[in-house]
Order: sequence, then C-alpha cells, then structure tokens
Amino acid sequence: MRELHEISDWIVQYDPVTLQRIPVSKSETIAFFRSLNDLYACRVIDGIPSSNGYLNEAYVDHLMVRVHCEMQRLSEEFQHGWRVRNFVASMVRTLAASGVRPPYRVVDIGCGTGYVIRWIAAHGGIPDTQLVGVDMNRALVEKAQQLAKHEHLECQFAVANAFHLETPATLLVSTAVLHHFRGDDLASFFKQHDLPALAGFVHFDFQPTFLARPGAWLFHFVRMREPLAKHDGVISARRAHHANALLRVASGSGLQCGMFGRWVGNTQIPRVFQAVVGLRPDLLTNFQQTLGAKQKHLEIEPS
Repeated sequence: MRELHEISDWIVQYDPVTLQRIPVSKSETIAFFRSLNDLYACRVIDGIPSSNGYLNEAYVDHLMVRVHCEMQRLSEEFQHGWRVRNFVASMVRTLAASGVRPPYRVVDIGCGTGYVIRWIAAHGGIPDTQLVGVDMNRALVEKAQQLAKHEHLECQFAVANAFHLETPATLLVSTAVLHHFRGDDLASFFKQHDLPALAGFVHFDFQPTFLARPGAWLFHFVRMREPLAKHDGVISARRAHHANALLRVASGSGLQCGMFGRWVGNTQIPRVFQAVVGLRPDLLTNFQQTLGAKQKHLEIEPS
C-alpha cells in the first residue's frame, strides 16, 4: 500500500522539547512527496512562497489558520461540539459522584483554533470545569485566543505540550489528532497519559470503514476551498486507525480503555467518528451509570 502523508505534518515543524519552530526546506519537502508519487501535494507546496530555500513561515501560518477555519465548518455541520461536550460532561459528573474534588481541568490536545473548547464555553461550559486548549502551532493558538476574547468566552489557550503543563489535566480530549501518530509515536502518545492527576481521556478520530474514503472525498475534496484542506482531509480519513489497533496501544496509558460510539443506534452502520476512551478503573462503574442509555455504545476492554 502506498505510504500516505499529510502536507500539514511537513510544512510546520517544531522541536519536541523546546517547541521552537524549525525552518522547513521547500525543495526537500517537495522531493519527499515526489518520492511518494503524490504530485498533488507537490503542487500545493510549490505554491508556498519561500526565502533562502525555506518555506515562508508567515504565509504557512496564514494558510494553516484558513484551513482550520474550513475544518470548523465541517465540525459545525457534524455537531461535533455537542458530541464532545456531552461526553465530557458525563465524565465530569462521574468525577463528582466518585468524590474527586473540583475544579476539573479539561485540556484539548491539538486544539487548533479552539473550536471544541470555544463551543463548550459558548454553550454554558461544564460546572466546576476549567476549559483549556493547547497546540504547538503559535499562529493557531493566537487565533483561538483572539476568537475567545471577541466571543467573551471563559476558556484558555496556550502554546504547550499537554503532558507537561504546570497545572496538569484532569481529563484529556482531542479531535482528529490520533491519525497523525504512527507506529511507536502512537504508543508513546498513549504512554504519556500515565499521569498521577489524569482521571481519563476521550480521543475522537475518523473511523476507517468502507465509507471513510468516499465520505472524506465528498466532504473535503469536493467542498473545501483550500487545496491543502482538500488533500489532507482525504488523507486523514485514509490514515485513521482501526479500533483494535487503538485499544492495543491505549492500554499503555495505565487506564481502563474502550471504544465509544462506533455505530448508529443499534445498527451496524458505522459513524464517521469513533472515540477511544480511558478511565481510572475505580471510576468505570459510576461512568457507565452516568451515561445511562448511552452506555450501550461503550465497549470496554477487559482489564
């Protein structure tokens, strides 16, 4: 099978420790995608201005903001804000019922322009909960901060590593982040969840079913304006991890793991998104009760 890569993963690079921006060679990036025979990606990158052989960072930043604005349109149409808010609210109620004292700190990993966090804040938030979005891309974080200020929202955004925050997360969430990690990097991502203060996580991503490829093409390539969004949106769905693969590596988090919301109702019709979930084992019973009728959509792996 042909190797698949997203343009956005290559045109913005950071030092994993310092989070400092690393210059990206235009010729080397084009050569990489040419080696994959991805000529569409080559044309997109070739259209990005450069200076002294390196991609123009200001242009790339504006491009990434535009792409994330387009992604927000899809999130709104799929009502993803409700999906995340309802699930996180159930987790927070579980913490309260289990005697975990507030405030609860919900941190969105790879928040981009902050749509999920801003949406939750705009719809009343969640009681006793601090909403925080983190991303390594400064331009996206600054846009999120600007929007939150304009919308008068009670939430925070920061350029940071979610696993090394001065005030650690109680719950971690993400949307369409997992497929960016491959092999050992995916395993490492989940191992970093093994933190004393962390009570649980929920990571939403595309579900790689037979509908994923035509669905992604319809919603991205046909409808998006930005060529990069057209390319990466389709590739994202094609790179998504299967449930069994996610559960296998998620066990390294030290939490009780499972999958949520893979099917529409009681049918075998797959949803666009699936979620890998992790909870402290002592919270599981209360969480299932808090979900009520929705607990039928929660598939927990035996410990």
